[in-house]
Amino acid sequence: MEERRSSPEEFLRRCENENQAKGRGSLKIFFGYAAGVGKTYSMLKAAHAARRRGIDVVAGYVEPHARPQTSQLLNGLEMIPAKEIRHGNVVLHEFDLDGAIARKPQLILVDELAHTNGKGCRHQKRYQDINELLNNGIDVYTTVNVQHIESLNDLVASITGITVRERIPDSVFDNADQVELVDIEPRELIERLQEGKIYRKPQAEKALGNFFSVQNLVALREIALRRCADRVNRMSELTGGRSNRSFTEEHILVCLSGSPTNAKIIRTAARMAGAFKGSFTAVFVETPDFASDSDENKERLRQNTRLAEQLGATIETVYGDDIAFQIAEFARLSGISKIVLGRSSTRRSFLGPPPLTERITRLSPNLDIYIIPDQNSRPYRAGARGSNRRILNTADLIKSVSVLAAATLICCIFDCLGLSEANIITIYILGVLVTAVITRHRIYSLTSSVICVLLFNFLFTEPRFTLNAYDPGYLATFPIMLIAAFLTSSLAVKIQRQARQAVETAYRTKVLFDTNQSLSNEKDMTGMITVTCNQLTKLLDRDILFYRIQDDGLAAPQLFAVNSGENESDYADDNERAVASWVYHNNKRAGATTGTLG
Repeated sequence: MEERRSSPEEFLRRCENENQAKGRGSLKIFFGYAAGVGKTYSMLKAAHAARRRGIDVVAGYVEPHARPQTSQLLNGLEMIPAKEIRHGNVVLHEFDLDGAIARKPQLILVDELAHTNGKGCRHQKRYQDINELLNNGIDVYTTVNVQHIESLNDLVASITGITVRERIPDSVFDNADQVELVDIEPRELIERLQEGKIYRKPQAEKALGNFFSVQNLVALREIALRRCADRVNRMSELTGGRSNRSFTEEHILVCLSGSPTNAKIIRTAARMAGAFKGSFTAVFVETPDFASDSDENKERLRQNTRLAEQLGATIETVYGDDIAFQIAEFARLSGISKIVLGRSSTRRSFLGPPPLTERITRLSPNLDIYIIPDQNSRPYRAGARGSNRRILNTADLIKSVSVLAAATLICCIFDCLGLSEANIITIYILGVLVTAVITRHRIYSLTSSVICVLLFNFLFTEPRFTLNAYDPGYLATFPIMLIAAFLTSSLAVKIQRQARQAVETAYRTKVLFDTNQSLSNEKDMTGMITVTCNQLTKLLDRDILFYRIQDDGLAAPQLFAVNSGENESDYADDNERAVASWVYHNNKRAGATTGTLG
């Protein structure tokens, strides 16, 4: 059988991977399906074996289990003292990352990979601490259970009825150098629990009544075995020299939103992308209403976007008023093969538009569309406002009343001149149209359309100054007038939104075009920095602080402010400079809205 030879591209990719791995520590995960299977015990035994081989081993943080056999294995290992953090009246003991980096052993033990650090630690999550250790060339042994893997969170919750809050991105598990499955039979695990070898008696009785049932443990064990098998298959495919292009035959698309159930949809799509060995994209459709969306929805959207990034998705943003059309067009232009959506919990009204899922299905008949049900979903309104003050404001109210008064005055003049009722109706519809154009929310134009019908009935039909009408023909005139006013106002509002969005898109395009031209005219680094930062302030409407690299450190910052009244002292304090320095040395994002130095 002829041996397959690697192509030059494959050889170059392997060389690049080896170069990237140089100087970085290796990560070994001891993986289990539940507490008590022996992950920490196996990790400590492996640490003693490494120590006998002459490796410098240090215990960075080992969870203080009440298990004598595990505790005895800590004897003979150097321990890094835990970092004490006071949280109210409670003192938390956390892993001392700076102490570990200063000690810099060859191998360090850090238990509980999915742990959430207390406030005051550099990173929000312990897996981020471990990643920094690896970047400093330190090998790490750690432990984690299957329920802590992000993409499996919903699946585990559906089996056990318990939602695990502490989770790690799938990439941390998949990119580990070694994963050792620590496995025992579920019935043996329950026996150990009953004997008090895992928890104390009160905790053990509670665990047996909830999480530690035979059915739950069997299901979790199966998931853990499958997850390890998936990782082995993925690693064998990558090391076997297969091109990454063979993995992109399927392209999975998931839609981002601020919905409370969107995280479950993202995890499902990520599992599908892994199962199909396809690429994974998450798209957010930014509508004109997004700026006035509630802070709660915006924060959930940020969390869902971060979750999609952690699960390996490429994040894309498109702009438009019709969400279904934008998703369908993006799918068509991007070569999407499958779309994953959540089933809406809101019911379609008799005259209302069809649900989003139904519209996307109609617009994309050639794509596979997966609808993910959620029994616990709550109604979600993407356009829910932060407060009523954004809708009802004095200026728009005065404008609406003024237009109605002016229209009524003109109609009275027409009536005195003996003009037909058709002219009066036209003036009122014109008033509704003007109201829709000059106000910011459609509630004013819709209300004006109803009031116009009532005013026409009250002032210009017999009997005058009542809401009655003698002529049977008005039974058709009033509904037609109301429908015409409604349609006119709706179309005017839609055109106004599209015009506003077109202006924003044109502005972004102009800024990017000007940036391209300006950069091509610059010859030195200082000019390029100035042009780039000034254009970013226009595009983002945010002040920018730029640090130049000098002697493997940061030089004095330069402020590019939106308003001339700003100065560097407002931003360039010691804390902010420390964050910028950490970003430079670790090549990772940090600061507000991130899990590091947030």
